[in-house]
This record gives sequence, C-alpha cells and structure tokens, in this order.
Amino acid sequence: MIRISPIRVVGPENEAIGVIETSEALRMADQQGLDLVEISPDARPPVCKVMDYGKYKYELSKKEHKSRAASKSTEMKEVRLGRSVKIDEHDVQIRNEQSRRFLMAGHKVMVTQKFKGREIAHRELGLARLKRFADALADIAKVEQTPRWFGKQASIILAPDKVKVEAVKRALEKERQRKIAAGEKVEPEAPLVEEPVLEDEDDDDDEDQVTEATQAHKA
Repeated sequence: MIRISPIRVVGPENEAIGVIETSEALRMADQQGLDLVEISPDARPPVCKVMDYGKYKYELSKKEHKSRAASKSTEMKEVRLGRSVKIDEHDVQIRNEQSRRFLMAGHKVMVTQKFKGREIAHRELGLARLKRFADALADIAKVEQTPRWFGKQASIILAPDKVKVEAVKRALEKERQRKIAAGEKVEPEAPLVEEPVLEDEDDDDDEDQVTEATQAHKA
C-alpha cells in the first residue's frame, strides 16, 4: 500500500502525469483496470506508475529467465591438440571440425597445444599450429586470447564472431532448403559431443582425446 501523498505519477505509456494525491492516482489506475505501483519509493515525492502489475512481473520473469539461460549456454570448451606437437594432421582436422561446432553453437573454445620432452625447445612449431588452427576458423571466430603459456603447453581462446556465425548459418540454411526443394539428401547435423578421438596407435605416448571439459563462462 502506498501511504504517502502526494506522489509523482507516470502513466502506462511512460507519460508524465505530474504530482497528484495518492487517492486520485489510485482512482485513475482503477478506471483503466490497471495498478498503481511504487517504482521509486526513496524519491520525494515518491514516483509511482500506472501499469498492469501482473504483466510487468511476467515480463520481468521472462527477462530474468532469458538472462540466466544465456549465461548458462555460453560455455568454455577445451580442445587439446594431443600430448605432443607430433599429432597427425588428420587428428588436428577432427578437432578443428569439433571446434567449429562449438563456435557455431555460441561457445568459446580454448585450444591447447602440449609439448613433450625436448619439444619445448621448438616452441615455434606448436605456435605455428595454433595459428593455422585459428586461421582455419577465421570465417566464424576471432582470437580472444593470444598464446598463453602454462608449463609445457600453450593455449589460445577463440570466440564466436556473432555476425559471421549468423551469416554462415543463413548460408547453410539456404543450402539446406535448396536440397530439400531438389529432393536431395540432407545430412543430419553432427552432434556437439563426440566420442573420444585417439592419437596414432604407433605412439602410445601421444595417445589423447578431444577434451570436452566445460567451464562456466560469464559473458
């Protein structure tokens, strides 16, 4: 209940009505089938608005839910380029394709290159691979973090470029619709999560898998 009078009133279309007695403002709201809601109680005089309070609470709830969902859906994925710079290029391509799916889904991707033993003396090899990896995804992503070192490994972070991602999505959907209209087979979208991918079997020390470790990321 609004106990102070007079109050400053704002109409349902955000129009300024002015400072009037609370009883008059209540009567005005009632005549329109709306509510009188105090929105700035500390102001002098307090500011109240004529509105549909139920609708206001519903819209507020929708915004909060959407905000929470957006925060939850944006995650950091990690893709590891093996345990050595000797990873096969075919395995790099598999990881690149998986990173593309992550980026298209709106996730950021941390790409990590590890160095085994004395390979650390040739850092330029791993850094060159990270650059090629990022370049292969430049049509939908941007480098948010340049190589950062943690012991014998270097990582970069790729973030989806929203404008480019949407452009690619439109192009893919256009092609999908064309195939449907032509009666051609439409391949199902690949899943976001894949089975572990092993390194070459001829080097057990290099055995690894694509890590889909997910870290909550605040946008």
